[in-house]
Amino acid sequence: MTWAVFLLVAIGLLLALLFAGVRIFAAFLALNLVGLTLLLGPRGFGLFSNSIYETATSQSLMTVALFVLMGEVLFRSGTVAVLFDSIDRLVGRLRGRLYVVTIALSTVFGALSGSAVAVAAMLGRSVLPLMQERGYDTRLSAGTILAGASLAPIIPPSLLAIIVGSLADVSIAGLLVAGIVPGILFASLTLGWVLLSGDSAATRPSAPPPGIPASDVPASGVPVSGTGLSVPLAIARMLPFLIVVFSVMGLILLGIATPSEAAATGVVGAVIVAALFGRLSVRMLGDAVASAVTISGVILVIVCSAKLFSQLLSLAGATRGLVALTGELGLGPDFTLLLMMLIPFLLCMFIDQIAFMLLAVPIYQPVVAAMGYDPIWFWTLFLIILTVGSLTPPFGYTLFALRGANPSLSTARVFSAAWPVVGIFLAGMLILWAVPALVTTIPALLK
Repeated sequence: MTWAVFLLVAIGLLLALLFAGVRIFAAFLALNLVGLTLLLGPRGFGLFSNSIYETATSQSLMTVALFVLMGEVLFRSGTVAVLFDSIDRLVGRLRGRLYVVTIALSTVFGALSGSAVAVAAMLGRSVLPLMQERGYDTRLSAGTILAGASLAPIIPPSLLAIIVGSLADVSIAGLLVAGIVPGILFASLTLGWVLLSGDSAATRPSAPPPGIPASDVPASGVPVSGTGLSVPLAIARMLPFLIVVFSVMGLILLGIATPSEAAATGVVGAVIVAALFGRLSVRMLGDAVASAVTISGVILVIVCSAKLFSQLLSLAGATRGLVALTGELGLGPDFTLLLMMLIPFLLCMFIDQIAFMLLAVPIYQPVVAAMGYDPIWFWTLFLIILTVGSLTPPFGYTLFALRGANPSLSTARVFSAAWPVVGIFLAGMLILWAVPALVTTIPALLK
């Protein structure tokens, strides 16, 4: 069996299993077992066990489990609700403030969950009905939520960045901080789109929400949050969250801690924040640990299977064959990059981001090295295009997460809201392609 036939059969089998509804980890395990049997026979099961053990004991995967635990502690303690109220109060004197609140909250929630689908569903249930009730344009509101949710896999600490770094042998710390500037860029482009959209809610005072008396509406005509917080108190209530930010990104940027160590200090910081707000309890910690163990266990099995898949590609000669084929085609770096971005853009409309990432990274890795791309720059663009694919009509599953979270939205309305967001992200990618320093400057400071 030639390497090309093996690669096509492997990809076809995996996609068939995923489309059939088989869980990601089960699909990869089945693919690896079939591949080992075809290539090595019974002798391959020694490679199977050794590969899984080597990957499962990798220190970099500990980072995933600890970041998941940090997010679980903050969510289950209810401290995120405190942050929500404080942000809402701080922007309460801005006209069309809920657009700004949505972008800010999606950035925070995205950093905690790392999942665009989770953030879209969460904001679709909580924020979108409020925006509709206050007369905000539904299409623009849904688009803002989709744009904000799509920041989740990009901004640090991104679980997808950690997994890519583990699979592609790229600096995890570098990939994490590489998302800072792109995240700010996409958030700024989204905010600019909102302000230029012409929605009257973005340029006129909003009506007081239910339960807010007219006396609580300031002179600007914009109602403040119903929490009754003063601005100094809102700022004071946000300060403890700086502990978590410094514990993670601050220690990495200062070169004091590795990503694994920073993740551990982030967990400690989350526990301290929960305690400061009086939300710390044994039951909460137990629930957070149990949920984090479940999520991390599934991710561990998936990554172990993906590592073994990359070894199978090497055994079949697919790695060498892809590099040789790339050289023979003579497409040039820019056209090759376009092709490598187009494939995930199309396929991530249909399948999960992690599923495609685990399939593509072993295939892309030798091509990236052969073409001489900066690995931090390339894999950051790769993470972004995965996100764009997942929110592109008609099959992007982030769209259906938002649609399912808010039954009042029609599918056509969600699709129409998504197209401007896709355009914003593609425009941002062009900027990052033209100015690679926007991605690589901060990671270079860590060296």
